[in-house]
Amino acid sequence: MAPRRTLRVGMVGYAFMGAAHSHAWRTAGRFFDLPSGIEMTALCGRSEPQVRQAAARLGWSSHETDWRALIERDDIDVVDICTPGDSHAGIAIAALEAGKHVLCEKPLANSVAEAEAMAASAEKATGHSMVGFNYRRVPALALARRLIGQGRLGEIRHVRAQYLQDWLTDPLFPLVWRLRRENAGSGALGDLGAHIVDLAQYLLGQHIESVGALLKTFVAERPLPAASSGLSAAGAAGTDRGRVTVDDAALFTARFTGGAIGIFEATRFASGRKNAMRVEVNGARGSLAFDFESMNELAFYDAAEDPDQAGFRRILATEPGHPYMDAWWPPGHIIGYEHTFTHEVRDFVMAVASGEAPSPSFADGLQVQRVLAAVEASAHANGVQVPVPGSV
Repeated sequence: MAPRRTLRVGMVGYAFMGAAHSHAWRTAGRFFDLPSGIEMTALCGRSEPQVRQAAARLGWSSHETDWRALIERDDIDVVDICTPGDSHAGIAIAALEAGKHVLCEKPLANSVAEAEAMAASAEKATGHSMVGFNYRRVPALALARRLIGQGRLGEIRHVRAQYLQDWLTDPLFPLVWRLRRENAGSGALGDLGAHIVDLAQYLLGQHIESVGALLKTFVAERPLPAASSGLSAAGAAGTDRGRVTVDDAALFTARFTGGAIGIFEATRFASGRKNAMRVEVNGARGSLAFDFESMNELAFYDAAEDPDQAGFRRILATEPGHPYMDAWWPPGHIIGYEHTFTHEVRDFVMAVASGEAPSPSFADGLQVQRVLAAVEASAHANGVQVPVPGSV
């Protein structure tokens, strides 16, 4: 029997997403029967003292301070990108050209042009690539996709998707990198809206073909982070102020290629909402509804039931027959946010080992980027309906 191959991983970035991805790389092979081993070989960040401490804390064997040096290493098979969007294209393209496999956080890039270059590089690369839309890996949402694919909802007519957070409601919150267009690309639109755009298209198996949009920035200026804190999201505010160059909230309507219509909302100003990512799908034969703050539950309505007893019923998506759940705990023992990344790593490793293209691909990430660009174009044109190029 041939020895089982080990995938040697190098990760760039070690903050919030870096911690989530590190947990996933540590955990996936301990719960899922994977065809490849996982070795957490190197962690990369700009500050040597900080990346050294992060590598020890998160379980990485070594560290680098230059992502180019990480890519050049012969003992790296996979490059995992957990940096702000302005560096995604450079790192991903260089890694793919070096023959590495690449997992890249969402949104894929800060612009359509960057995303096009990344998708083109992925198309001709020998290594595999995937964009990290982790909410596809929530068991209840994967179950929702299965039910829609089985025709349980009939013809899909409506989609409502929201992603509501409140961490920017304080006008004295500092001007962190997520509020700078040059670093983040966009605000709530790219940070949160990318997730619900991808999720809606994933659930329906349809693309968004046109949008009509409104963007709003509620706080135009914010205190600059204190010098000692850099652009850390938790950094204290300094006394100088800078301009917010991204949206605080995004609203848009959408038309899907299969005939459905949708309404989307993404905001970081919804007071009291911490991570309310919600989606409801209405079809001719039934409906599904989901809220990430109750992530193990899926609400399902079957219009064929006796009208005297009909209504939404709660499905607790913890049965071994539900997606991913056969690797975890007995029914009723719920899982959490971090498990979505473990499932993401599981799917990525399985695809790489089998030689199949991982999903969502860089081409899928590009399509989401085109939707986001169309939303911005519509908002700048006072909400007129704007087509999404390449939607089929």
